[in-house]
Amino acid sequence: MDSRKHIYRTLRWRFCYKLTSQSVLLLLFLSHMVSGQIRYSIPEEMKKGSLIGNVALDLGIDMQRLRSGRARIVTGESIQYIELKTDKGILVVNERIDREQLCGDVTPCSFSFDLILENPMELHHVTVEVLDINDNSPSFHQHDMKLTIGESAAPGARFVLPTANDPDVGVNGLQDYNLSPNDNFVLKKHSNVDGRKYAEMVLERPLDREQYPSLSLKLIAVDGGTPQKSGTVNIDITVLDANDNSPIFNQSVYKTTVMENAARGTYIVTVNATDADSGSNGLIYYSISKMQGDIDNIFEIDKTTGVIFLSGHIDYEKAKKYEIRIEATDQGALTDSSKVIVEVIDANDNPPIINVMSFTSPVSEDSPPGTTIGIINVKDLDSGDNGQVNCRIEQNVPFKIKSNLRNYYTLVTDAVLDRESVSEYNITVVATDAGRPPLSTNRAFNLKISDVNDNAPVFPQSVYSAFITENNSPGVSILTVKAKDPDENQNARMSYILENTNIGESPVSEYVSINSESGVIHAVRAFDYEQIKQLILIIKAQDGGSPPLSSNVTVKIMIQDQNDNPPQVLYPVQTGGSLVAEMVPRSADVGYLVTKVVAVDVDSGQNAWLSYKLQKATDRALFEVGLQNGEIRTIRQVTDKDAVKQRLTVIVEDNGQPSRSATVIVNVAVADSFPEVLSEFTDFTHDKEYNDNLTFYLVLALAVVSFLFITCLVVIISVKIYRWRQSRILYHSNLPVIPYYPPRYSDTLGTGTLQHVYNYEVCRTTDSRKSDCKFGRAGSQNVLIMDPSSTGTMQRIQNEKSILDEPDSPLEVSLIM
Repeated sequence: MDSRKHIYRTLRWRFCYKLTSQSVLLLLFLSHMVSGQIRYSIPEEMKKGSLIGNVALDLGIDMQRLRSGRARIVTGESIQYIELKTDKGILVVNERIDREQLCGDVTPCSFSFDLILENPMELHHVTVEVLDINDNSPSFHQHDMKLTIGESAAPGARFVLPTANDPDVGVNGLQDYNLSPNDNFVLKKHSNVDGRKYAEMVLERPLDREQYPSLSLKLIAVDGGTPQKSGTVNIDITVLDANDNSPIFNQSVYKTTVMENAARGTYIVTVNATDADSGSNGLIYYSISKMQGDIDNIFEIDKTTGVIFLSGHIDYEKAKKYEIRIEATDQGALTDSSKVIVEVIDANDNPPIINVMSFTSPVSEDSPPGTTIGIINVKDLDSGDNGQVNCRIEQNVPFKIKSNLRNYYTLVTDAVLDRESVSEYNITVVATDAGRPPLSTNRAFNLKISDVNDNAPVFPQSVYSAFITENNSPGVSILTVKAKDPDENQNARMSYILENTNIGESPVSEYVSINSESGVIHAVRAFDYEQIKQLILIIKAQDGGSPPLSSNVTVKIMIQDQNDNPPQVLYPVQTGGSLVAEMVPRSADVGYLVTKVVAVDVDSGQNAWLSYKLQKATDRALFEVGLQNGEIRTIRQVTDKDAVKQRLTVIVEDNGQPSRSATVIVNVAVADSFPEVLSEFTDFTHDKEYNDNLTFYLVLALAVVSFLFITCLVVIISVKIYRWRQSRILYHSNLPVIPYYPPRYSDTLGTGTLQHVYNYEVCRTTDSRKSDCKFGRAGSQNVLIMDPSSTGTMQRIQNEKSILDEPDSPLEVSLIM
């Protein structure tokens, strides 16, 4: 038990020495850096929760600042003696404070800690001095001491007495030694250089073994506290016969050094003592004093040679110096003592220690350079150059480390961050000391970069082009546009919007639509190449950020033509009431230009390439039609035998697949004078031949139409009469009358070119052979009309307009009798 107490006191002394020296150095170094420092004094052994001081009031810190700055205490020690109450701004006792355990015999006893606040960072140094109370009594390592002293011992012989230990300091510590009254010994009191008191018992009068073969004394150690406390050890002295010379050391103090990492068995020093006696009384044995706690576990001495060597492990950080008391004893139990001072030389055996005070992850990619992402504390338990630490970042990353306060480093951004380039960083902080060889410690930090909406959507093409054939089905997919956004999550969620533009007089939404999520463009209606040949759209891609970013792209949709329109003959104009004739003189040569058939096709491309062919003619040997230009020319010399009246049927075809065609009848008069032509064509118009196929078909069609019209008229009148009678019956029967509405008819075709709707006028004259059907045509036509009742040829302009009925308008048929 006594050995354990001695070891405990020594460890307490080492810990306190270390803590105090480091605290003083830190306080001196930071005195001009910290924003505030304060010192409190408290007695030891205060109860847990006892108030130490109002740190917020003493430092002038607002309570709100304590909370927003995440105020905390950093001590760097395993035991947290002090607790900060941030809600009250006070310091209270968190753990029992034993001054003796904390500082040993070092005085004044204090410990320090740092009060850290963030945003911005503040460091306040707080020192707490622990005042001693008299809570320990002086105690000896052993309760009984046995001495053997020869009676030949000369007056003045010294005997080392046990040293009392009192953990208290100042007046509460060990103050005095007292020896119980006796006739032979007096007590001599001494103090070491470190202030420790010890006593020696000095022989004042020679011993007389025959009178007093043994003596029993008491050594009392007292402190200066109130009330005063004491400790006692019993000294039993056995008186031996003559050995009148004690060993004598050649040095009172030996000094040496040893490296802290020295191996067991390392030589320390050799002590030497001599004894003037001879024989067995002159033999000397060396030993380490048992009064020094665990020293004998660290050092060992050869009892015959006096060689001291290392038997345990020494640590500079625990003890920087050892004082060893060596005793030399002869055969007569006479002793002498000497002191060995061993100074420990520091070795670089402690790597730096990195403590993370705070670390923020993730950090926004729009954080400006210099943004603090972490605070670390770095310390090295070694001293001198071995304890000088340098911090750096190992990788080539856009961060740097700064030191504003000793042992505290801030990790800050050094450049603009871009999550789209690098989404996370692995930052390795390396702390290296200045020892030889240097020791280092690594600490890895994983920093994630959070996204901000700093990238607008990007289309891979500046212009999209697509083709669609006319007469398409509504709802058909035309093409898909896609935009990319390097942002993530909601900032990269894409929406596609069709910008409001007009195509002609109509909004673009009447032609196409776009799926807001997939970017698929659909046709809303069927397109007609003859009405519109190209659509130019503006598509906007917008992300889901706040605020949202967008970009536009142009989409060109080309309508491809289909052969859905037949050729239209512009000249010669076909009229129903008059005859058009081209005159050819009988003197016309070969290749004479009679006329030119002019036709157009509203389609495009090869669908509009027209060819002209002579389908039927009165005399095929007389005329020909140009395949490409539609010119009607003579292919031989006109003779007197050729008939005045020539009728040519020309067919016009386009080049589509399948092709469409139109037919035109050209009347040619072969004559040298107009009266001749007039008389011939007058006879021609009153010709009674019923063998002409065209006249026969027209008469047949007119008869059928007339029959159908009369039938419909009879049916309608019958239905009207029937309904009138029914309504009269219902009226007299008092039943509810349900009106009847005929159905509406509409063009339900969803595709194809819009159909032309015509009003037909069926005309019948008194001469059925000359009956003709007349229907409207679009556009203006210039025609040469031969009127049998006129006296000459008349050129006139007839403008006719196509009539497009509403989808629900019924077909109008009128018969003129």
